Formats: sequence, C-alpha cells, structure tokens
Amino acid sequence: MKSFLRLGIALLVCFVALVAYSIWYGAVAAYSSDVARLSLEISNKTGTKRHLNSARAALAEIENDEALVRKYFVSEADAVAFIKDLEAHGRAQNATLEVLSVSSDKLNGGAKSALALSLSMSGTFDAVMRTLGAIEHAPYAVSTSNLVFSKEAGGSWHAQLSLVAGSRPPAAKPL
Repeated sequence: MKSFLRLGIALLVCFVALVAYSIWYGAVAAYSSDVARLSLEISNKTGTKRHLNSARAALAEIENDEALVRKYFVSEADAVAFIKDLEAHGRAQNATLEVLSVSSDKLNGGAKSALALSLSMSGTFDAVMRTLGAIEHAPYAVSTSNLVFSKEAGGSWHAQLSLVAGSRPPAAKPL
C-alpha cells in the first residue's frame, strides 16, 4: 500500500506538472503571438517611415528644381523689375529701348499666364541687333513675334516687336 501511495503521489505530481506546463505553454503562445503582431507593426511603421523620408528627400530636391525653374518666369510682382532689366539690356548695347505697352495674357486657353509687351528700339544696326539677341537669350522664358525692322533717315535703325514672357503668380508665403 505504501507503494500505491507513492505511485499515486507521483502520478498526482506528474498530473499537476502537466497541467502547469499546459497553462504555461498557453501563456507563452499568447505572448508569442502578441510579439509577432508587434514585430509586424514595427516593421510596417519602419517601412512607412522609410517611405516618408524618401518622399521628403524627393520633395526637397523638387523644391530646389522648382526654385530654379521659377527664375525663368517673370513674377507678376516683378514685372516692373523685368521691364527695367529690358531697358538695361538696351542701354548696355547703346540702344534706346522703350516699352510701349504691357498686358497680362493667358496662354493655351487660360492654363498659363504670360506678360505681353510691345517694345520699340532705336540705335545703330549693331546696337539694335545686339539688344534683340540679349533679350532673346536672357534667362527668361521669352519669345519674340511681330518684329518690324526699318532704317530711318540719318542711318539710325528702328525695331518694333512684340515680346511674350512667361509669368507666374507671386510665390505663396509659408504658413
């Protein structure tokens, strides 16, 4: 009977150990699934952060490119400075340049805006041609049309032209 008692106690201890092991295994399995879920969330957030950093870097690069491209277009607020720049091109080439009219135009059915200018130049043939070249090759998006070239009495040359300069609205102020 003593041996049955020992066998019974041993079986009871084994049964208690088996039940404790099952409970412990279930708890570890639950924690393991929580860890796997959290690991997946961390991985997703890390990927999202990597994409955000990549997008920020691309936007910074595009911002620099946009600033470079914006320099080629005349801001509506800088129209007077642009006209003075045109007149300075004429003076630099010893030609007299006069702006006859300025208006704001819409190009391509209103999708793009432009400044339309009517110019008059006079001076020597060389001075007028160099002024035309300086204007056409200025760092702006300009195109020349309706050029009328004539020689006046006394050897002076006169040119009248229409000029279209790409314009842009004033830069938006940061919030």
